[in-house]
Amino acid sequence: LGACINGVNGSVDVAAGTSVSDASTVNGSVNVEANAKADKASTVNGSIHLAESAKVGSASTVNGGITLGEHATAGSLETVNGSVTLDKNATVSGDVTAVNGKLDLAAGSAVNGKLTNVNSHITLDGAHVGQGITTVNGDIDITGNAVVDGGIKVVKPKDNGIFGIHFASDNIPTITIGAGATVNGPLTFERPVKLYINDQAHVAGTITGATAVKFSGSTPPAS
Repeated sequence: LGACINGVNGSVDVAAGTSVSDASTVNGSVNVEANAKADKASTVNGSIHLAESAKVGSASTVNGGITLGEHATAGSLETVNGSVTLDKNATVSGDVTAVNGKLDLAAGSAVNGKLTNVNSHITLDGAHVGQGITTVNGDIDITGNAVVDGGIKVVKPKDNGIFGIHFASDNIPTITIGAGATVNGPLTFERPVKLYINDQAHVAGTITGATAVKFSGSTPPAS
C-alpha cells in the first residue's frame, strides 16, 4: 500500500476496491468506500466512515464520529468528541476509545479489545466485547445475546487515569444487563451506580461497589 490521500480542508475519499496507506485530512471527513482499504484513516475536525466490507488499520479523529458499515473491519478506533457506531458484523480487532461520545454496537459486531469512554451512552445489542467495558459517566445497556468478556468497570470521575481528565459529576450511571446477555469477569464500581440484571442474564464474576436489582421482562423497573 504505497499511495497516500492527504488533504487539509475538505473530505478525503478512498474509492471502492482501492488500497492506500494513509487517508488523512484536517478539516473534513474521511470516507473509505466499499471493499476499500487504508492502513490509517485520520482527521481532526470531521467524521470517519467505513462502508460495507471496508478495512482500516486505525481510525482516529478529534471532533467527529466514526462509523463502520456491515462487515467492515478496523484495528483500532479513537475519537475525543464523537460517537462510534458499529453496524451488523463489523469488527474491531483492538480497542475502541471515546471521551465524549456514545458507543453503539449492533448485532453480530465485535470489539476484541477494550471498549472505553468517559461520557455518554454505551449500547451493545447482540454484540461482543473481548476485554471489558470501562466508563466514568456513561449508562450501559447490554441486550440481545451480547457477550462482554473482561467485565465492566465504572471509575471515579476525580481519579480517572484513562485520559488524565479530572472533573466531578452528579450523574449516576445506570447499568442494565438484559435477558440473554452474558458478562464474564468482574463488575467493579468505584462510584454509585444503578445496576439492573435481568433474571435471564448470565453474570459470571464478582460484583463490587453496587447491589444488583433483579428484574424480569424487557425493561428494568423505573428508577
